[in-house]
Amino acid sequence: MRPLQRVSPLFRERISCMIRRLYDWTMSLANHRHAEWWLAVISFMESSFFPIPPHPLLGLMCLARPERAIRYGFICTVASVLGGLFGYAIGYFAFEALGQSILSALHLTESFPKAACYLREYGAEIILVKGATPIPFKLITLTAGFIHMDLWTFLWSSTISRGFQFLLVGFLFWKFGAPIKAFLEKYLTIISIAFVVLVVGGFILAGKLSGGGAESSEKCAKATMESVLADKPV
Repeated sequence: MRPLQRVSPLFRERISCMIRRLYDWTMSLANHRHAEWWLAVISFMESSFFPIPPHPLLGLMCLARPERAIRYGFICTVASVLGGLFGYAIGYFAFEALGQSILSALHLTESFPKAACYLREYGAEIILVKGATPIPFKLITLTAGFIHMDLWTFLWSSTISRGFQFLLVGFLFWKFGAPIKAFLEKYLTIISIAFVVLVVGGFILAGKLSGGGAESSEKCAKATMESVLADKPV
């Protein structure tokens, strides 16, 4: 036990120092003149093919400039919805050429059939509920395009879902910036680890769509895939 007791605190200290340096570096970037563009680019990519969500950068930019927090949330929302439309276009026009590769790279291929089934059955409700879960948004956007979901329904529900996440973050940092910053800096390591767990958990939760479901869900997923692939109305 003694070697473990000696190594564990040292390991935790190194992890803490690494996270602190990353935090300080990101905070410095948050004041960069191109920071808003980076935020928009990451938000756009995350909605269609990029695995890392923009929340960390958004939060740190809001900490650095709390008076601009709502503006940053708005930028995230707009860029994310536009990125979602790009993901929709990939699913609609280029699923075999690009969409399948993206899902495979993100280990979401097995989740795709049931995601298609759920979007077919519940439509906007799934997108709205997704806004309160860590399920990767790119799974929704690619699937929505593939099943030829009504574009207007996809657009308004995505705007509400994304806006709920990003504008809420912006408002909270604008309203309670100083207390949040103090809390974040005090528990930086724990919060960082929790965020990583949340992101990984989102992909795991998406993966759960692919197994253990009821027989009716399996039949629905199979019927949806066959219907779309045959170019029949969904």
